[in-house]
Amino acid sequence: MRHTVLLPLIAALAACAGAPPPAAPSAPAALRAGLDPVVEAYPSTYRAAPAERVAIVGATILTGTGAEIADGTLLVADGRIEAVGAGLAVPEGYGRIDARGRWVTPGIIDAHSHLGVWSQPDNVEAQNDVNELTEPNTAQVWAEHSLWPQDPGFDLAREAGVTTLMILPGSGNLFGGRTVTVRNVPAMSVQAMRFPGAPYGLKVACGENPMRTYGGRGRSPASRMGNVAGYRRAWIEAADYARRWDAWRRTGTGDPPRRDLQLDTLAGVLEGEILVHNHCYRADEMAVMLDVAREFGFRISTFHHASEAYKIAPLLVRADVCAATWTNWWGYKMEVFDAIEENAAIVDRAGGCAIIHSDDAVLVQRLNQEAAAALSAGRRAGLTISEGEAIRWITANPARALGISGETGTIEPGKRADLVLWNASPFSIYALADRVWIDGALVHDRSRPEPRHSDFLLGQPGQEPAR
Repeated sequence: MRHTVLLPLIAALAACAGAPPPAAPSAPAALRAGLDPVVEAYPSTYRAAPAERVAIVGATILTGTGAEIADGTLLVADGRIEAVGAGLAVPEGYGRIDARGRWVTPGIIDAHSHLGVWSQPDNVEAQNDVNELTEPNTAQVWAEHSLWPQDPGFDLAREAGVTTLMILPGSGNLFGGRTVTVRNVPAMSVQAMRFPGAPYGLKVACGENPMRTYGGRGRSPASRMGNVAGYRRAWIEAADYARRWDAWRRTGTGDPPRRDLQLDTLAGVLEGEILVHNHCYRADEMAVMLDVAREFGFRISTFHHASEAYKIAPLLVRADVCAATWTNWWGYKMEVFDAIEENAAIVDRAGGCAIIHSDDAVLVQRLNQEAAAALSAGRRAGLTISEGEAIRWITANPARALGISGETGTIEPGKRADLVLWNASPFSIYALADRVWIDGALVHDRSRPEPRHSDFLLGQPGQEPAR
């Protein structure tokens, strides 16, 4: 019995393991890789699984661009969207899926997840790798070096239509470390999951979390002004570090500056290579963080949690900053007391980039329902928002925030075929993901359940292959 589970599982994992690691560099290249922070130390080995040509016919298609296509046809070839529209002819050689009465959306993208770094079961301390709570500034740590690909949460998220996630360190520090964006595929290494070409992010946290973590130890920061002083001190050091590296690269003479992993990350932000993802709840603090970014010449990609984004929606629009939030998380600490369910809808109607994120191993399994609740709240407040527009909160907008919108997040020709076929409108409480594709490869079929790949789920009821 155990072998009947393991054999197909091993085959599936072999297909998803990614390319072999790159060969060791030559001696001069190895020297440069160890010295120069611009050399990528841990490249992605992700390779898409083989994909067939597929035509999904008769569905209601929410493209993620704001459009809604009734009785639509979607053509997928070579892992990419080939065409989408109403009344398209299906060429020879395409597998045909009758999707009448069903809905198609882009794959869901979770812009804020701790899967793999705070793994299930999350009440076990040994599974908690999310925070390096040793110094207020831990920009030197990378979430991918904690990520455990066999976290059962990845399987459950995939079955709920989640095809891409950004995994972040926690929020106990001013600078928590680097984020990593992953494809939600079974794998044995994080590099086999890494989204090729996706930029790194830097997790920054303001507000109560770093104050509580370090103020309670009699250390700075113990206040919000201590937080800001800590950011500014770090950016001053990073700017000096970046100048020294720029000078050495221009002249090519003498010894390079000594590398500092913490300053590598901060300098990468100043050079525009690493995106800032800022945990920040209160409107006044978001405004202060925008001032800090202006002082040091970098851009904040997204405010995460952002429960008071609705108060400063026009400011966020002018600064071109996304607001990633929940719908009804409220009151669990003081800075969340002004959270409202209409938050995402108000940001959206102001012309902003609204995102619904999870930050939770359970909520990631129903991000479509969380977006539906936000849409309903907005409509009750008198805001006119279509489902075609609201689907962007869990598809196109997180792709924009993560710097991968050229590849995924919408159903447009040339984009990766990251798709979900739903049995009902994704904004229905009854909606389930019937099929999920990543790069055109079918990774979940509700009618043909397969064993989940995590060791922690093998042998549990319902995990044996269907007979």
